[in-house]
Amino acid sequence: MTISFTRPALVCNAQSGSFDPAIRDAIEAACRTAGAPLAATFALPDAEIPGADALRQQGIDLLLVWTGDGTINAAARKAASWDGALLPLPGGTLNLLSKALHGDRPAPDILTDALAGKGRARPIPTIRADDGEAFITIVAGPATRWAEVRETLRQDGLIEAVGTAPDALDAMLNAPGVAVAGHGKAYPAVILTPTERGIAADGILTEGTADVLRHGLAWLGGDFRDGPSERIATAETILLESAAPISLEYDGELGETPSPARFALGTSAVDFLATA
Repeated sequence: MTISFTRPALVCNAQSGSFDPAIRDAIEAACRTAGAPLAATFALPDAEIPGADALRQQGIDLLLVWTGDGTINAAARKAASWDGALLPLPGGTLNLLSKALHGDRPAPDILTDALAGKGRARPIPTIRADDGEAFITIVAGPATRWAEVRETLRQDGLIEAVGTAPDALDAMLNAPGVAVAGHGKAYPAVILTPTERGIAADGILTEGTADVLRHGLAWLGGDFRDGPSERIATAETILLESAAPISLEYDGELGETPSPARFALGTSAVDFLATA
């Protein structure tokens, strides 16, 4: 459904490497121009991500989350049962959820459309597990070590990242892989994506030097899903198995879970505003 918003609030991270004061000024200006000036700003890390009760108490009807996918994930879980809508804006490294809901567009342009009534507020499919929930994707398997290299590159530069790359390459090629139960073949990583039809499970392929190179570049320079892969299954429940604990990346945040690990299709407990 299409909704008009009058009391937006902003979540941002002033200490993030992606933070740009000019974009923040443009976000504030877009709200004023639309006749809906920001009612509150939660600037991390000094402020906390607001929960549903805090949003209700302040009368917030639209939460602008201008951060990376991991913080958007945290904001969505804290806002569960709130009757407003969450608007993810591109403010991180990959911005996968923002791209899925709005396309690859600048934050002020997305916000202008949202405040002009050009968006739809609705729950989105998610992936739920015992130790977390993903709103865009889960990557499971030893190839997630490339995420550490990517973060080192972003925070410390190329020289430091080069020093960590051999360990990531070794893990991708030699560590115990991950298999979808009932399908046999193990992969360096399995990518799980929530869709309306179920969880799509794709195994990444590393069958030659070219595949390995493409995956490394995909992890470091953009969307890790751009590397070569094959569809394994689509189902409401996916069970992953490995001979070792399974490394995970939930919406950009790293973790680990014992094997076997069960992942079930869910629905977000808060509405997301989509403009695409």
